Amino acid sequence: MNTTVEKDIQKQLFALKDTKYRIFQCRLMPNIAPERVIGVRTPALRTLAKEIAKTPCAAEFISVLPHEYYEENNLHGFIIETIKDFDEAVRAVEEFLPYVDNWATCDQIKPKAFKKNIPELYNKIKEWIKSGRTYTVRFGLEMLMNVFLDENFIPESLKLVSLVRSDEYYVNMMVAWYFATALAKQYEATVPYIEKNKLDIWVHNKAIQKAVESYRITAGQKQYLRTLKRV
Repeated sequence: MNTTVEKDIQKQLFALKDTKYRIFQCRLMPNIAPERVIGVRTPALRTLAKEIAKTPCAAEFISVLPHEYYEENNLHGFIIETIKDFDEAVRAVEEFLPYVDNWATCDQIKPKAFKKNIPELYNKIKEWIKSGRTYTVRFGLEMLMNVFLDENFIPESLKLVSLVRSDEYYVNMMVAWYFATALAKQYEATVPYIEKNKLDIWVHNKAIQKAVESYRITAGQKQYLRTLKRV
């Protein structure tokens, strides 16, 4: 987009540029062209998002896509986090997800309004996971991991994630991360999926690796999980 709002926000982002941090960020996101990365630290982006969210500029900024810079995408996600209404937050996320093109932007979006309607969020997650779009699938998996492994745990969600099959590294990594976290939080319900080889071999072994690295897994559980590695 080439609006006055965009140009003004880009100026604010460049004023926050940290060259060393930019180099660090580029290394973490090899699929994003370096010229699309400004180099703004997350706390500064969150502060800016809160300021913009209080102005009429926010609605215009998130209504016109795609954005030019990586930081604009992150800013977009952080503005969505400030939306208080559940339905409005879902609409904003669904309009934005097709334009999310990297794991970092994807993983940072955590709308607080989502917890206002847990049943409907779960239904939406099932749609996202079946979308076929890499970062929409990853986002759905992350929401399951963040919201549905504690007091809102739904045992069926384990099966839902175990059925995900993808050639995309960033999807498979999130499936592994989900199961490692599930082993830490819902061990008895989760370990049968490892014992019965319900996951692809790479995902299976990566989930075990991540679980064994976790301080939330007991020594005995770690020892047992190591025996379940596949070759």
